[in-house]
Amino acid sequence: MEALFSITVGILTACSIYLILRGRSFPIVMGLTMLSYAVNLFLFSTGRLVLNQLPIIGNQAEYTDPLPQAFVLTAIVIGFAMTAYTIILAVRVRGELGTDEVNDPQAKDGEGNR
Repeated sequence: MEALFSITVGILTACSIYLILRGRSFPIVMGLTMLSYAVNLFLFSTGRLVLNQLPIIGNQAEYTDPLPQAFVLTAIVIGFAMTAYTIILAVRVRGELGTDEVNDPQAKDGEGNR
């Protein structure tokens, strides 16, 4: 099970880095979202990947740590809010500049010059 988690985290990280290095804003947003999924899976795996065990220390020899599960749940909520916010920013920039290129040489600079 650890091998499956590590392969999944590696694939998600590689795909997210590819998307982040693209020149358009929407693939960058998707890449950041995929990177947050990879980090969430990594955090989840730090709580001992044990099947059918209680999330408390009790009479059992093996247990599941509940703290990483709480961190991942919180990170999912925060990640959803940040993804929605960055999509709104990308749509607004697309509407104002007319392009979604991140490094567009034709875009106006801060002083209104081209």
